[in-house]
Amino acid sequence: MRLHREGNTIMLTTGLVLLALNLLAYYYLFSDNPTTIALLLAASSVLFVLVVQFFRIPNRLLTVSEKQVIAPADGTIVVIEETEESEYFKDRRRQISIFMSPLNVHVNRNPVTGIIRYFRYYPGKYLVAWHPKSSTENERTTVVIQLTNGVEVLLRQIAGAVARRIVWYVKEGQPVEQGSELGFIKFGSRVDVFLPLDAEIKVKIGDRTKGGVTVLAELA
Repeated sequence: MRLHREGNTIMLTTGLVLLALNLLAYYYLFSDNPTTIALLLAASSVLFVLVVQFFRIPNRLLTVSEKQVIAPADGTIVVIEETEESEYFKDRRRQISIFMSPLNVHVNRNPVTGIIRYFRYYPGKYLVAWHPKSSTENERTTVVIQLTNGVEVLLRQIAGAVARRIVWYVKEGQPVEQGSELGFIKFGSRVDVFLPLDAEIKVKIGDRTKGGVTVLAELA
C-alpha cells in the first residue's frame, strides 16, 4: 500500500496541528492531568489515522479487458437504471452510480481503454451524493472515453456534501489505459457511469465495488 500525493498537504497540516495541540495541552493546559493528556493523544492518533487512510492506495491486481467496463471507484452501487443522458449523448443510456463514503479508497480510475473525446468541469452545489439532482447540480466533471471500436463510455465525478474538491488528470484527446488514474475526489462523493443500452450489467444494487477490479458491465 502507498499514500496518494493528493493527501500530502492535508496529512502534513493535520499532523502539525495535532502535534501543536498535544504539546500545548501537555505543557500549559493539562500538565497536572495525565489522564486528559492520554485521552487527547489517543483521540488525535485516531483522527490522524482516519485522515491518512482516506488517501491510501492498496496494492491490487487490476482487471484489464477490452469487452468489460471496470468500476472507476471503490464504494457501493446505489443506482442501476435506464435514463436520459442530456449533456453529451442526449439519448437513453444505462446508468450505474457508485457512492463513495469517507472510508472508501478515493482514487478514480479509467473504466476502459481509449481516447478522451469530451471533458467538462462544472462548479456547483454540494447536495448529498445520493440526492437525485446531485448529478446535474453539484460540482462535477464529465469525461467521455471512446474505445477503439467507437463505443463511448461517459463517467461523471460528483462532489457530495462532504467532498469539496474534485481533482482530474485527463484532458480531451488524451489516450488512457483501463485502470489508470483518472482523478481523485476528497472526502466522500459519487461516480456515475453511462453505458450503451445493450451493455450487460454485471452488478446489482448494494454490491460493493473495488476501483480497477470489479466488472460493472460487458459491452456488446
